[in-house]
Amino acid sequence: MEWFTAPGYWVSRVVFQRGLAGVYLVAFLTAALQFRALLGERGMLPVPRFVARVPFRRAPSVFQLHYSDRFFAAWSWAGCAVSAALLAGLDARLPLWGGMLLWLVPWALYLSIVNVGQTWYGFGWESLLLETGFLAVFLGNDEVAPPVVVLFLLRWVLFRVEFGAGLIKLRGDVCWRRLTCLDHHHETQPMPGPLSRFFHHLPKPVHRIEAAANHVTQLVVPVLLFAPQPVATAAAALMIVTQLWLVLSGNFAWLNWVTIVLALSALELPATAPKTPAAPLWYEVVVLTVAALLLGLSYRPARNLVSRRQVMNRSFDPLHLVNTYGAFGSVSRIRYEVVVEGTADEVARADSDWREYEFRGKPGDPRRRPRQFAPYHLRLDWMMWFAALSPAYAEPWFGALVERLLENDRDTLRLLRRSPFPVDAPPRFVRARLFRYRCTTWRELRETGSYWERTYVRDFLPPTRLASGSQRR
Repeated sequence: MEWFTAPGYWVSRVVFQRGLAGVYLVAFLTAALQFRALLGERGMLPVPRFVARVPFRRAPSVFQLHYSDRFFAAWSWAGCAVSAALLAGLDARLPLWGGMLLWLVPWALYLSIVNVGQTWYGFGWESLLLETGFLAVFLGNDEVAPPVVVLFLLRWVLFRVEFGAGLIKLRGDVCWRRLTCLDHHHETQPMPGPLSRFFHHLPKPVHRIEAAANHVTQLVVPVLLFAPQPVATAAAALMIVTQLWLVLSGNFAWLNWVTIVLALSALELPATAPKTPAAPLWYEVVVLTVAALLLGLSYRPARNLVSRRQVMNRSFDPLHLVNTYGAFGSVSRIRYEVVVEGTADEVARADSDWREYEFRGKPGDPRRRPRQFAPYHLRLDWMMWFAALSPAYAEPWFGALVERLLENDRDTLRLLRRSPFPVDAPPRFVRARLFRYRCTTWRELRETGSYWERTYVRDFLPPTRLASGSQRR
């Protein structure tokens, strides 16, 4: 069937596939380097405890069948190896069916991780990577031109990402309708980057333009993805520019990069496509069957888009095949941070020698400049931002974090930038306090060398020590 393929998207497919493989690589690397402290047998939210109470049908994962830290590590590093192979273009050297199976491997590997990841993997870009990765299985390799229906489904994902985010903003915080959200967002976002304070200090009229441009690129431009070329290419290119702006202004893990990769698939790049035979019948049947399944599953996400009770970042099936997305339906006006401290003193007093733990990405020492980490995902740092918004976000894991700091747990300390205590001399007490953080002005930065000014608000956790048997009291 001549209508089945679109030879003009040959280069776009290659760029999309290599970009997606790169994102997969970062995701698996994040899992391999952080899982022991977060999900391991002695982690804050251990996988064995989770699978003991959640059945396989609700969270299909290989770890439902077997778990050990060594097995999880091997699983994650295997994902890194397969992703690197795809990044190098191994799928193009295999038969069509072999390339499809190779793309299926990282999807299955990462699905097993996400479905036991609990709070640490509750971010929208986990489902977005899985949904995009599943579609990549059916996009084909050098033996066949890209299927039109898969290209359409990739645009449908991109449309839901952008349009869903635009609607949740209009329905959520009034500051989006007043175009004032960017007066606060660059300062209060989860993890500021090195340029975030520059963006924060832009003139307010520029912030109004930013907010208005956001509405255009999320509510108008996505519709143009389904227009004829070159309009669709122009719409995708505008989305890429917008996402790069977000990359510069903050650390949003790989959310922006997956969105860019999706937009790349909609570009009709000028190139001469090689001659290829017609797509095999079995391939056409498989692709059309999967497409029909995904369109059927799209009913609930589509209904969510038009619902007055729209929700963000939810999966409607345990395989994360079709999901709903969105971000920053509300924007904080004030930045709060939880500062964790320990002391080696025998008795915990207000005037004890309290020493601060430094996290890798989240603001701590006011004199330390924020760094760029995205697309790498610092999961603990992100959850510390949520904890500052409400203690309810910290309830499942914060007590376990404190216990492991009191033990000088090696895997937990590896998630931090710096521990103020020697390895062989853990603190006797750990406490947490809530501070308000504010970006300093340019003059304050020159005079004090501080990127932040912070003010004590209240205690978050009183001084806590290990009881007998290493149990927290």
